Amino acid sequence: MHMRATMAAATVSGALALAAFAVPAAQADQGAARPDAASRFGIQSSKAGFRATGATAAPTISKVTINGGKDIVVGTTSPKTVTVSVTASHPSGISDAFVDLWHGTDPDNDFDGYLVPNEDEATCTASSATTSTCKLTITVDPQADLVNSLAGSWHVTASALAGDGSDYYWNDFYGTARVQRLSKLTVNASPEPVKKGGTITVTGALTRANWDTSAYAGYTKQSVKLQFRKAGSSTYSTVKTITSSSTGSLKTTVTASTDGYWRYAFAGTSTTPAVNATGDFVDVQ
Repeated sequence: MHMRATMAAATVSGALALAAFAVPAAQADQGAARPDAASRFGIQSSKAGFRATGATAAPTISKVTINGGKDIVVGTTSPKTVTVSVTASHPSGISDAFVDLWHGTDPDNDFDGYLVPNEDEATCTASSATTSTCKLTITVDPQADLVNSLAGSWHVTASALAGDGSDYYWNDFYGTARVQRLSKLTVNASPEPVKKGGTITVTGALTRANWDTSAYAGYTKQSVKLQFRKAGSSTYSTVKTITSSSTGSLKTTVTASTDGYWRYAFAGTSTTPAVNATGDFVDVQ
C-alpha cells in the first residue's frame, strides 16, 4: 500500500524502492516501483522519523530546470545525459533534492515510463543560509528507456529535503518536460548550374528516430517549407510549403532567377523537434 503525506501543494507517492533502481521506461508497468520520499531521502518509512502531519513548514521550490530549459531530443542509439536542477528554500537550508520524469496519468497506478537520476544524492550549492540549487543528471537510453508512444510530454516530479531533515516537499505534478524523437532533413537542388528561367528540382527527405526499431524512418504527411537565400544575403525567405510523402520524401520545382541557397525547413511537432536542412547552392547563369 502507498501512503501519502499532504502538505502545501505536495504529494508523496510510489512504493518504497532503492533510489538507484530504475526499470527501463519502455518496459515500465503498474507493478514497477518509482522512488518515493522515504527511499530517496534515506528514511525507514514515511511514518517513522519523518513528518507526515504538517508539524513544521515544508521546503519551498522556486525553480526546476530540465536540460537547460530545452526539450530532451534523443536519437536511435546513443544515450543522452541531461542536467536537471532544483532551487529550493527552507529556514534550515536544503540538504538534498530529487527530480524524475514519468509518463502516464497516475504516478502510482498508471504510468508506462519513468526516468530517474544517476546520482543517489544531489549536489547542492547554497546561495544563502536558506536557499540552495541542487543538480542531478538523468541519462536517457533510446534502446532501453523509450518507445515511440512515449514521445511528447512527460510529467516532472520535484522534491527537496530540509537541511535539518525535519521536512520535505514532494510533488509528482510539479511541471512537464518534452522528450522528442530526433529529426533529420536533407535537400538537393539541381541541376547545378542552371540557366536563368530554367527549372530547378528540389528534393529531400524528412526523417526522425524510430525508437521501436532503433532506425530512422520517414516522417509522413508533414508540412515543410521550401526556403531560398540569395547569394550575399543572410536571410532565408519561404517560397512555398509542401507536404512530405508517405515515405517522408520531398520534391518540388521552382524557376531559376538568381544565384543562391535552397533549403527545406520543418517547424516541428510536440513529438519531433524543428530542423532545417543545410542550404544547397545553385549557380544561375
